[in-house]
Amino acid sequence: EAQLVESGGGSVQTGGSLNLSCVASGYPYSNYCMGWFRQTPGTGRENIAGLNTADGITYYSGSVKGRFTVSRDRGKNTLYLHMNNLEPEDTGMYYCAADVRPPFYSCASMLETEFSGWGQGTQVTVSS
Repeated sequence: EAQLVESGGGSVQTGGSLNLSCVASGYPYSNYCMGWFRQTPGTGRENIAGLNTADGITYYSGSVKGRFTVSRDRGKNTLYLHMNNLEPEDTGMYYCAADVRPPFYSCASMLETEFSGWGQGTQVTVSS
């Protein structure tokens, strides 16, 4: 059974940093879009960053570009989200998601409904 498990959330002050992890298991293919989504109360999940595992191309939304970095460890089947210079607007539940896609597919354009695999989420709270 395919599974995604996030960890690393927490509470920090403005300007602080957090590193999220997403461990994937049971995914048999080598080509996926893996994304990090953020959900705030009363809103849907926003695709903020991720990568295509086949070609390693990363993407970022405008709200996090320059502050967040996506990386992966193939040996550990783990996707990371390194978050720096955090702002109160970054507060929310962060989810890892995955779905099979070919190399060079534009993962940045994928919506919440296009991902079939989801983790349970990890909460990030940034106080001013």
